[in-house]
Amino acid sequence: MAIRSSHAVWEGNLPDGNGTMTIGDDVWEGPYSFRSRFKDGVGTNPEELIGAAHAGCYSMALSNVLAEAGHAPERVATTAKVHLTPADGAFEISKIELHTTAHVPGIDEAAFMEHANAAKENCPVSQLLQAAEITLQATLKS
Repeated sequence: MAIRSSHAVWEGNLPDGNGTMTIGDDVWEGPYSFRSRFKDGVGTNPEELIGAAHAGCYSMALSNVLAEAGHAPERVATTAKVHLTPADGAFEISKIELHTTAHVPGIDEAAFMEHANAAKENCPVSQLLQAAEITLQATLKS
């Protein structure tokens, strides 16, 4: 199977330093800093990248589960809200909220929710991140 990579460089101490993250083969590159992670600074942070990975993986997993059940979706859009919280003098990712909206013709709400929950349990990124509480708010649009 495929092996994917990203790269990060950090220069300086934690509160005053800064860094750059590169995803894939220069697909995206952006700055990150103490301020962008713990305050309101410009740039990204590891939690946003984890959220993007989780939202992308979940959207693909839900699309696949629905299609395999005979309900190919027209669109699945997911937002992942990653909670970085203080814990024992450090920080931890304590919770991830998945909010998804799907346009799926010909499916009822109960069947949709069953598939949405199955996708949450079986998405590879959800499985990796199961140390955090993962919640799901799924909305079916007709």
